[in-house]
Amino acid sequence: MVNERSSVEVPAVAKDAPAQANSLSDRVRSLRLQEKPARGKSGGGWLPWTLCLLLAGTTGALAYITYGTLRTDSKASASASTSTDSYKSDAAPRFEAEVASSGEVVVERKGYIIPAHQILVSPKVSGMIIQLGNGQRELEEGMRVQKDEVLAVLEMTDYQADHDHARANFNSAWQKFIELYTGNREQEIKQAKAELEEMEANRKQLYLDWQRNSRLRGGAVADRDLELAESQYKAMERRVERMRQAYGLMLEGARIERVQGAWADVEQAEADLAKAKWRLDNCTIRAPVSGTILTKKAEIGNLVNPIAFNGSFSLCEMAELSDMEVDISIEERDVSQIFQGQLCKVRAEAFPERVYEGRVSRLMPTADRAKSAIPVRVKLKVPKDEEGVYLKPEMGAVVFFLKKNDKPAANKGLSEKGAGLLPAP
Repeated sequence: MVNERSSVEVPAVAKDAPAQANSLSDRVRSLRLQEKPARGKSGGGWLPWTLCLLLAGTTGALAYITYGTLRTDSKASASASTSTDSYKSDAAPRFEAEVASSGEVVVERKGYIIPAHQILVSPKVSGMIIQLGNGQRELEEGMRVQKDEVLAVLEMTDYQADHDHARANFNSAWQKFIELYTGNREQEIKQAKAELEEMEANRKQLYLDWQRNSRLRGGAVADRDLELAESQYKAMERRVERMRQAYGLMLEGARIERVQGAWADVEQAEADLAKAKWRLDNCTIRAPVSGTILTKKAEIGNLVNPIAFNGSFSLCEMAELSDMEVDISIEERDVSQIFQGQLCKVRAEAFPERVYEGRVSRLMPTADRAKSAIPVRVKLKVPKDEEGVYLKPEMGAVVFFLKKNDKPAANKGLSEKGAGLLPAP
């Protein structure tokens, strides 16, 4: 069959040979697929352009919406900023006009408001906090407290036991002293006198027995009985003498040295009792002054120790916010124009419309070498109804120092407003 197939295919190849190229490249090109006829000029590119147009339209719409939102927000913020700036700009001219009417400004500096007296409240004894506050309200920042108001309570079991033990020792020492100081009772003196008389009677009887045995010696009485009677008599005589001396001491009273020693024991017991009571009382922490709680540094369950280095050693910080100062640094070139008692105008940066009167309370005795300036404190008088409302510690403030004028009429209005802050220089 192979021979037959070959015999059939050979004439076909030989027939087509004149129409095909004999080279290998012609045969490879003859095996390529025929290309399809091209369609129209733009028939295959409409889909990408459509997608690009949709994407561009979506991007434009989002950009328009975002631009409108940002424009609205910017208008609102600009309006708020404009209103605030206009408010501040309105307050500034009024402030400048008030300063100009009251006196001439010689120095203007920015400082920071601080409490004149800031207190760190720490317990005097160690213990665990079982209560914060006075029981009706809990201790928290910004709370106004009065002097001696309860701030916290510590666990007091150990301190109560020490106090009771010290009281018992004091009572015992006191009773001993009273017994020595007042002397013996009348009944005790009578009892001692009766015992003395009884011993004297017994001594007399023993003496008679001894004398009788002496007369009967060598006969009815043996030498041993005589010696026994003599020893009994002499022993009783010594007991009578001792009792007579004790009775005399009871009549004279206790020795002054013993009384003084008993009194020393009383004083020692009293000191121990006072110390134990001090510790017990200090388990209740009270406000040392009236003021406002600035920071709270402990919670219920904390173990506080006043001598701790790496634990809770304080309860809170408080200050009287109606007694405030402004801490300012005045350059050395301008410090000659500042003096104690100098009138000032103070304006807090947070509230430019509010102006406070002040006086220079003191110039610090040492300068700041790094700043070449002198620290100065300006005393403020804050009304009670504004305590802690506007002026707060660490807020920025601008201070205008007014020129000294010997004529009282020049600063009449300002002196009336600033009266009572500090005595005039």
